[in-house]
Amino acid sequence: MPSDIEIAQAAKMQRIAAVAREKLGIPEEHLEPYGHYKAKVSLKYLETLKGKKDGKLILVTAISPTPAGEGKTTTTVGLGDALNHIGKKAMICLREPSLGPVFGVKGGAAGGGYAQIVPMEDINLHFTGDFGAIQLANNLLAALIDNHISHGNELGIDVRRIQWKRVLDMNDRALRDITIALGGTANGYPRQDGFDIVVASEVMAIFCLSTSLDDLKKRLGNIVVGYTRDQKPVRAADLMAHGAMTVLLKDALAPNLVQTLENNPAFVHGGPFANIAHGCNSVLATQSALKLADYVVTEAGFGADLGAEKFLDIKCRKTGLRPSAAVIVATMRALKYHGGVDVKEVSKENLQALEKGLANLERHVENVSKVYQIPCVVSFNRFTFDTQAEIDLVRSRVAKLGVPMVIANHWAEGGKGAADLAKIVVGLCEQSSKPSFVYEDNDTLWDKINKIAKKVYRASEVTADSKVRAQIKKLQEDGYGQYPVCVAKTQSSFSTDASLRGAPTNHVVNVREVRLAAGAEFIVMICGDIMTMPGLPKVPSANKIDLIDGKVVGLF
Repeated sequence: MPSDIEIAQAAKMQRIAAVAREKLGIPEEHLEPYGHYKAKVSLKYLETLKGKKDGKLILVTAISPTPAGEGKTTTTVGLGDALNHIGKKAMICLREPSLGPVFGVKGGAAGGGYAQIVPMEDINLHFTGDFGAIQLANNLLAALIDNHISHGNELGIDVRRIQWKRVLDMNDRALRDITIALGGTANGYPRQDGFDIVVASEVMAIFCLSTSLDDLKKRLGNIVVGYTRDQKPVRAADLMAHGAMTVLLKDALAPNLVQTLENNPAFVHGGPFANIAHGCNSVLATQSALKLADYVVTEAGFGADLGAEKFLDIKCRKTGLRPSAAVIVATMRALKYHGGVDVKEVSKENLQALEKGLANLERHVENVSKVYQIPCVVSFNRFTFDTQAEIDLVRSRVAKLGVPMVIANHWAEGGKGAADLAKIVVGLCEQSSKPSFVYEDNDTLWDKINKIAKKVYRASEVTADSKVRAQIKKLQEDGYGQYPVCVAKTQSSFSTDASLRGAPTNHVVNVREVRLAAGAEFIVMICGDIMTMPGLPKVPSANKIDLIDGKVVGLF
């Protein structure tokens, strides 16, 4: 079978204006085209949709990620195509990919096989420049902070208490901890600083949670960049930064419209990671899609313990969005990995390891169906080396959980390969459901992290040193206690230890750092050894990417 990029390059794309008009009823004058095959839908047009009835929202999530891969984005795309294949009006909402992982170790964000969104190369590279705009807005604020200090520091910013970091959309470990402003008085006051990756920026979170340009500007102004010597917060609005930041982001805020290989519409907009941020595409894209289609398929990053929890407790809590059904994606290979098999051996039949690894799937199903209370289906991505004995074992175990299961083949067959999944999802959407949050708004911040850790991760306790506990207490006292909690931790395990596969219990979750995201309106609690600026592997994906005879090669 050809590679993902070869399939994408051979696709027969329709002009995006035709997709918008024929599939969504959007007149061409409301599109801002970026070439023939991608466009932004104007914010003014989206305003006209507000009175329309919402379609059904479907969340695609997954088991805990493994090096063997699960295919969550591929399933999201395949399900969207499958719903259209069975005669439903459906649309897809995905996040934009970060260049760091594209050139590092992670797969692309456009799906795979015959369940992809296109133009794949554009989407996985610079796309429409949204991430560049977010990076610039973030770094403008950083520059204004140091400029203000250099010119007299009228606000009295304590340089030891500056919270705002610069960002770069690339994995670069050398920038995690740096010293800036060396070289004399003309360059400002030297201080310790550092870079995060763009997807970890609070500007990214604000961008994805904003519902309008006015809301965006207000949130940007509320960013707390640091504190004075007497512990008073200094905000972006105090530096008069939020207006210029909004100008940099005004075009980016409009959702990006592209298409699947089967010429079905997809919004691809915003891209926070779920292991260090809230892991969902933009609210604007999701809300707009629900007005334009009868079914909207979206995904939340990584496993259901991270992405799905934040999708509900942050995105849905703040916007009124509610999923009607959820799809939990798994593979035989990934479950065998969770059962202790080396990643090089996961393609071989191993019923003992599969049975052991099923504990991971069962935990995620229990969380989605009982903790979040969303009707769900388990979808296995089919591989040629999956054996009948493995399929029979999985079917018998999933049947005991009381949820349906399907073996889907959209990777090889496109939408028709997920038709059975689409029919089950339509049925789930007709059921009465009331999704539940993990914690209440009026719970304390400490109670919120405890409920997440114990109800979702199955931890025995949450710990933090006295300094972190004091920070959490002060945030509570300062009026931020009503904010949701955004946990930053490894995606590879229910615990904070990436090496603990399966479904560990009675582990300890240690909160080692707390960050206030006052513009995004949540509290980030960093647990374990998670990095907000990743590094590249020994052999990065960049080594395989090239331009040959005018064509991009090696990109998945």
